[in-house]
Amino acid sequence: MYSVRLWAARHARLFELTYRAFEPVIVKLHPLWKSVGYQRAEKPMGKLEKLSKGLLFDCQMCGQCILSSTGMSCSMNCPKTMRNGPCGGVMQNGNCEVYPEKRCVWVEAWEGSQKMKGGDTIQVVQLPVDHRLKGSSSWLRVARGASDQKAGHKEASK
Repeated sequence: MYSVRLWAARHARLFELTYRAFEPVIVKLHPLWKSVGYQRAEKPMGKLEKLSKGLLFDCQMCGQCILSSTGMSCSMNCPKTMRNGPCGGVMQNGNCEVYPEKRCVWVEAWEGSQKMKGGDTIQVVQLPVDHRLKGSSSWLRVARGASDQKAGHKEASK
């Protein structure tokens, strides 16, 4: 799993392009999610998301995915669950102080982000993790958020 995670960060641009093609599809399926019910769609979508993102990114399913901001490196793999950058314990060789045999998640994130078109988003400060969302689908959250934003924009333009 660790070697696949490193490979995904090295190929962050490919995954960024894939996600940019995939996200509009998830958002356009909002009428389906709404008719089925977001709560009912949560279980199968969560399993699909966990399977795909778990395999490729060693995703920890925090429910607030920021892979597209962190060079396709899941920040929740940090043993200290650092959300906005590395701790002070990154070793000189770029490895983690807790697991010295592994590279720091944030070193991976920085290198991956530099390969991405939107690589500067790694510098955006992230909100703390809401642990109540652990295990839930961030894909459905994106679809619902985009739909809510679109509806709010329509209301504002009236």
